[in-house]
Amino acid sequence: MGVFRRVVVLGLDGLEPTIVDAMLARGELPALARIAARGGMTRLATTFPAQTPVAWSTFATGQNPGGHGIFDFLRRDPATHLPDLALNRYEQKNAFTPPRAVNLRRGVPVWELLAAAGIPATIIRCPCTYPPDKVMGKLLAGLGVPDLRGGLATPTYCTTNGEATARESERVTKVTVGTVGTVRTELVGPRHPRGGDATVELTLSIEAEGRHCTIRAAGSQAFVGVRAGEWSDWLKVKFKLGLLQSVAGQVRFYLPPLDEGFALYASPVNFAPGAPPFPISAPWDYAGELETEIGPYYTAGMVEDHTGLMNGRIGEGAFLDQCTEVMRQREAMLMYELGRLEQGLLFCLFDTPDRIQHLFWRFREPDHPANRGGMDPAFRGTIEAHYRECDAVVGRVLDAAGEDTLVIVLSDHGFTSFRRGVHLNAWLHAQGLLTLKSGGRPGPETGEFFRDVDWSRTQAYALGLGGIYLNVAGREGHGTVAPADAGALASRIAGVLGGLHDEAGGVRAVRSVRHRDELYHGEATADAPDLLVLFEAGYRASWTTTLGGIGEGLFEDNTRRWSGDHIVDPALVPGVLCVNRAFRTEGANMLDLAPTILAALGAPDGTAMEGRSLLA
Repeated sequence: MGVFRRVVVLGLDGLEPTIVDAMLARGELPALARIAARGGMTRLATTFPAQTPVAWSTFATGQNPGGHGIFDFLRRDPATHLPDLALNRYEQKNAFTPPRAVNLRRGVPVWELLAAAGIPATIIRCPCTYPPDKVMGKLLAGLGVPDLRGGLATPTYCTTNGEATARESERVTKVTVGTVGTVRTELVGPRHPRGGDATVELTLSIEAEGRHCTIRAAGSQAFVGVRAGEWSDWLKVKFKLGLLQSVAGQVRFYLPPLDEGFALYASPVNFAPGAPPFPISAPWDYAGELETEIGPYYTAGMVEDHTGLMNGRIGEGAFLDQCTEVMRQREAMLMYELGRLEQGLLFCLFDTPDRIQHLFWRFREPDHPANRGGMDPAFRGTIEAHYRECDAVVGRVLDAAGEDTLVIVLSDHGFTSFRRGVHLNAWLHAQGLLTLKSGGRPGPETGEFFRDVDWSRTQAYALGLGGIYLNVAGREGHGTVAPADAGALASRIAGVLGGLHDEAGGVRAVRSVRHRDELYHGEATADAPDLLVLFEAGYRASWTTTLGGIGEGLFEDNTRRWSGDHIVDPALVPGVLCVNRAFRTEGANMLDLAPTILAALGAPDGTAMEGRSLLA
């Protein structure tokens, strides 16, 4: 038997230890102080790279990325060099069988090892659990669950502004308001199996000079109302795919308070919890059970509407209102399960600290490039205010769990500023390692997805948030580098790019460049980028680099609202670990959490696990 009958693990994604330390010193985080006094608190080493799907996959499996196979949000297709989502994919054997979702995370997660030992687990929103793993208990999938379009998050912006154009990862629908204040438009849903998009017609009734709107979906008696500056309740919608086939979804609306014209923001269409097109929970009806218990909730993996704020369709206040609702839903799930937890593991992840820091970090730095258009001082303390909200959740869990339960609170990584982007493909081009087609020049006109790259004369290319791939013959579809020469080329790139200096900033931008064989081991290592660029605080791979673009120059100011990040040298952004019992604080690593949970509950370690229990 283990030391504990119950273990509760709370993930607070992205909680930054230096902010925690400062707030603890001011007495602002009483629940975390209570845990630290009862047990302890320490820095928690994160993964290479310090990314959410990578780190939480290591948490779940106790393996480095070379074992579990998640290295980034994106991966490259070696046949085409093009980016693809790295967390899951869809397979269809033939036209007569339905498609199925496949989880690309490898390894055996801690909840499957607990099940083998006869110990139940309830897992709420852990990343890289779509489609759901086997579990003796219950699991609600997290990051990786798409919206109904199949992407991470695709909102719709409906507007009377005839000059409006679609911004990043959104759809824009232009409309005209009728004489009786009625608008007819459509909401785009899943793709038809034979091409095209499924849609549902919406009728918008506008009242009070655009200060109120009622939205009705065709084929349904359901409707929702929304006031200016507020979010609506959920509207259930159904998209027809064929004569006898349809897909259910749900959507929320935000009505911007405009001085003239009309606009309506529609969130990404989420899977309906009770009738998802692909399973999002185990057992399959658990998602619907939660809806019955707490009401409709967000199911998409990227929950917070960061795209709406990034594109300026909603403001900071609207984004924070939505985050408050996300937190309310997540805590309701957690407390529902904690109330009936008799034995085993309960894990729940709160993603919102990460998203708020990404978008509000600029308010901590008045001179941040993102503030050149002005900075509203009202949001200067937003991050600290959210930390206090998280601490309050921790306090309620401590009260409900009791003294006989092991409580672990952790963040998967920390946070820092993102002030300058590095055009890695432009650097490779300047080194003669990436070549453009005749007449091509680095800059916006080259587009994304390596559109103008001459693969016959290219030796290396960058994709994702810091990965560099060598164009190896026999491995890449248009490879030029002999396998025997790949090692020397990788060393050359690492030696020159490592320590890259930003003359404009007057500081080093790249701390080092590491070869994948230095960082990873395991059967999935061959899928990793050949090199990983480890940035200095304040720097990151540029937005242009991420999707295979070749920027103009080597650096650019980051003027986007996404002003904080953590894709830097992992040594700069450790996470936080708090445990309400004495534990080994020295050298604590994300690899150690799964063995710690297993030891606490009396289950044997998995044979592939690399860490060791932290329990003293």
